[in-house]
Order: sequence, then C-alpha cells, then structure tokens
Amino acid sequence: MRHAILLAGGKGTRLRPYTTSLPKPLVPLGERSIVEIVLRQLAARGFDGATLAIGHLGHLIQAVVGDGSQWGIAVDYVTEDEPLGTMGPVVTNLDHFPDHFLVLNGDVLTDLDYAAVLERHIQRAPAMTIATYRREVPIDFGVLETDGDRVVAFREKPALDYTVSMGVYGITRSTLAGFVAGQPLGFDDLVLHLLETGARIDAYPFDGYWL
Repeated sequence: MRHAILLAGGKGTRLRPYTTSLPKPLVPLGERSIVEIVLRQLAARGFDGATLAIGHLGHLIQAVVGDGSQWGIAVDYVTEDEPLGTMGPVVTNLDHFPDHFLVLNGDVLTDLDYAAVLERHIQRAPAMTIATYRREVPIDFGVLETDGDRVVAFREKPALDYTVSMGVYGITRSTLAGFVAGQPLGFDDLVLHLLETGARIDAYPFDGYWL
C-alpha cells in the first residue's frame, strides 16, 4: 500500500492577496489547481490513498477534492485546529497511517517520481528519507576572507552551492512514535532530533523540475 500525506493547512501568506479567500493548494495553474496536479501524480505512481492535513479554508479544499475518486485516489482528511508545524499533524494521526509513507508539502510542483522515493525509503529503512535539490545562491558583493584585521582572500560575487530539502519526505511510523500528539513539531525539529540521537537520515538527490 502506498500512502501520502499532503500538508495543506498553511495560510499561504506569501501568495496574498490571492490566498485571502482561496487556500494555496487550490490556486489554479492553467486549468488545474496545485492539489489536483499532485493527486493526479500520486495516482499515476500507484498511490492508493492520500491524507490531506487541512486548516486555513480547509472546507474549500474538501469541497473541491471530495473523496479523490475523480482522480483515482482515495482521499481522507485530518484537521488542524491550531498550527502544528510540518510533522505535528502527522504525529497526531499516526495510528491511521501505514508503517511507511510519504509526506509532502501541499505546494510542491515537481516531476519527481514519488513512488521511487517511497520504495527506496522502504528498502533502505532509514528513519527518514529527504528528497534533495541543489540550489546555487548568487552573492552580489565581493566577499572578503579575513584573519583578524588582515584580508587573506577575495572572491568577486561568488555563488554558494547548497543541498536543500524539496519538501518531500519518506517516513517510517516508528520514527515519530515517541513524539507527543497534539504538540507542534516542525521538519527542522525532527531532523535535529534525529541527528542528535544518531538516527539514520537518507538523502534522495534529484535534478529534474522542482518549484
């Protein structure tokens, strides 16, 4: 069974004023909304079901998506009365999910193979798998390296290269079993906790389309 959890409870503040009356997952891209695109992708990759974690204007998402049958995937819902962060709503409803599942931000647009991420997570059995992307960040200044008050090196407008999270995660249910239901838990909190405890985190590098 392949199951995904879409985090669709945010207020979409970066897209205001569009998200004042419309939740971000329902923002249209051409003739389809973001959530429809993602659910269609999941169904095409063999996912049987998806849980939508909703909050801000969640009733509109439910009205549009329904039970997901129109796109060939069974959809159910969990509601955040208060913001719980990225992983908080997952912890609160952990008993409803299979042993291994995918968690994705509700505004991710990518041609990443979601099934491949989940299957590799299951095969390698880390505590968590994070889909990753290389981002180059240009610096618009000449950068100096100093030793005290002495300049020892100089680079003109360098570009910094980072590995960033795509907002797509493979999760094993036991990884979240020790956290308290109903309490906020962010992605950053979970990753730092796993690193501190020596748990294994895998990266799933990707270089295709990601927005």
